[in-house]
Amino acid sequence: MSSALVVGYEPQAIPGVDGEALRAGEHGIDAAMTLIAFDASAESTLVASLTKQPWDVVVVGGGIRKTEPLLPLFEQIVNLVRRHAPQAAIAFNTSGGDSVEAAQRWL
Repeated sequence: MSSALVVGYEPQAIPGVDGEALRAGEHGIDAAMTLIAFDASAESTLVASLTKQPWDVVVVGGGIRKTEPLLPLFEQIVNLVRRHAPQAAIAFNTSGGDSVEAAQRWL
């Protein structure tokens, strides 16, 4: 079974955002989600998830990628994926609703 890690912004940090996790088991993907905040804990939280197992793809959420003030966090995430999960493809979703499709593009 292929594996995917979805990286999203901690939903409690953004009012009105639903934090529903990716449900990909039915699509043949062993998926996990890591929610990070734009603070000092971001790097250690993400590194722990990236090194938990070898991931086939890491999906970076649109909430991080498309939110201009989070650009430094987005850059940090991409570089941490390259460093700690170099075998993983990097994919981008537009919302939690299309995380499976984003992962499948690279599996």
